Amino acid sequence: MANPAVLSTIPLRTPLLRGERRLRFVLVGLANAGKRTLFDDVSSAAPRALEIAGTHCAFRECRVQIGLDEATVVEAPSCPYPPAALLEEADAIIQVVDATDLETHVAMTRDLRALGRPLLVALNRMDLARERGLAVDSRMLQWRLGVPVVPTVATMGLGVQDLFAAAVDTVREGMPPPPAREAAWAERGWRLRLDELFLHPRWGLAGSIAVFAAVLWVVFSVSAWLDAMTTVRLVEAVAPWQPASTLGVVGRAIVDGLIGLTGIVIPYMIPLVLLLVGLEHTGIMHRIAFVVDRAFHRIGLHGAVAVPFLTGLGCNVPAIVNAARVTEGRERFIASVLITFVPCSARSAIILAVAGKYLGATGVFAIFAVSIVLIALLGRFLARDVARLGPGRIQEIPPFAWPRLPALLRETWLRSRDVLTIVMPLLVAGSVVLALLQHAGADGFLNAALSPVTATLLGLPVVLGVPLLFGVLRKELSLLLLFQALGTIEIGTRLDSVQMMTLLVFLTLYVPCVATFAAMTRTIGQRQAFYSVGISIAAALGVSVAVRLTMTAAGVLAGWVA
Repeated sequence: MANPAVLSTIPLRTPLLRGERRLRFVLVGLANAGKRTLFDDVSSAAPRALEIAGTHCAFRECRVQIGLDEATVVEAPSCPYPPAALLEEADAIIQVVDATDLETHVAMTRDLRALGRPLLVALNRMDLARERGLAVDSRMLQWRLGVPVVPTVATMGLGVQDLFAAAVDTVREGMPPPPAREAAWAERGWRLRLDELFLHPRWGLAGSIAVFAAVLWVVFSVSAWLDAMTTVRLVEAVAPWQPASTLGVVGRAIVDGLIGLTGIVIPYMIPLVLLLVGLEHTGIMHRIAFVVDRAFHRIGLHGAVAVPFLTGLGCNVPAIVNAARVTEGRERFIASVLITFVPCSARSAIILAVAGKYLGATGVFAIFAVSIVLIALLGRFLARDVARLGPGRIQEIPPFAWPRLPALLRETWLRSRDVLTIVMPLLVAGSVVLALLQHAGADGFLNAALSPVTATLLGLPVVLGVPLLFGVLRKELSLLLLFQALGTIEIGTRLDSVQMMTLLVFLTLYVPCVATFAAMTRTIGQRQAFYSVGISIAAALGVSVAVRLTMTAAGVLAGWVA
């Protein structure tokens, strides 16, 4: 039963303005006020470029989701004044005004009021006004103009959600009441300085990359110590136990399964999930989502899916479910497919455990880079049919907040508890099955059947066929069975750097786990889910073989040079 303390009630504003009732908002403004930037903030991945009949005035429009309502947002050309044909069709006109040059822009406001259409003012470039020492009181300006005035910084996405919510309310109920106070983001202090970093048009992406580099560095540093204090000691403790009987083999397999679980969860998974949850609670995740919005447009998606994608670093299952809530149609399929290539905490744990130990930081970042490049290329391929892409969405940018430890720990537990309820039985059962197969000598048949993939294509030892096959259940299972198949936890003694990189790339990319596949069948249907599996197998094989050949050629070339 759900805990009533965590439930909340969201009022439903009726009538819903969508479908045939969809609104039409026209953005107008003088040059350099930020009209184009504001349109890009809410635009879909494929806005329509149109031209007014009988003129050379081009404009863009797209469908935008605003809460439960929808609107067609039009970026009107100046030409040099907004065309009357567009303004007459508008349910509301949104004038983008430069807060650093009010005198010039307010004259246009008076002309727009005379049209008799609902009018709102987006008081844009408030950050520049503040930098220049200009005190602009939006409440006083609203009173003087007699129209709603909403402060914004379009380049940072600040105030955009409030602006379009006010536009909907203006149409539905008339002019909304004046704001009780200035927007929270307009206050000076460390929060503003952080926004200037994370939401900066140029430096925001660098800041986002720095955050995730820091996360990986912290996890890598902490994990090495935790691994030495837990897994290594447990392995040393059970090393003398080498049973020969069937019952003893089963007992040792159970112990190995539990040790494998400990070695994945404690050093790697929990620190990574804890840090990701902390980034969400502080509000940094939402800012990263805004920054990467333009990049997501290139793969047929909008920035709203950035948070589910980042959530996928913890687990792909909730990421796919959350992506389904903010997408529809073709975009939902694209998001679901691409999320399966995001290294979840289980795959990240394997990358950190193996590449971090044997290939160093360069190897770790190289594997993550391969995933990013593949997501970008595959997204461009899947998004080639732009006519089927969904509406744009307004990015929510919540205020910064300090994470509270009880909430942080509770959320981390909720995202990790499946390890005990689902993963542990699979790990133990898989360990027992493989041990019995090895004890009976039957694993050789499966490994031989899979040798065209493992040995021929990937250049890996034939004994790794079964571990790779079991990875379909859970990726953690592959690592555990890998140790068992090779007969040692020190796999660096059995695999060279090319083989390790090839193996890790393949494990990272091929067939999502059973739980992820189940989530996909619920959100995009069984047929599309199987199609996604085919894509992942083809991509994993193709990229892994390319990595293997490239590293082998580079090694040969280095030998020649030497």
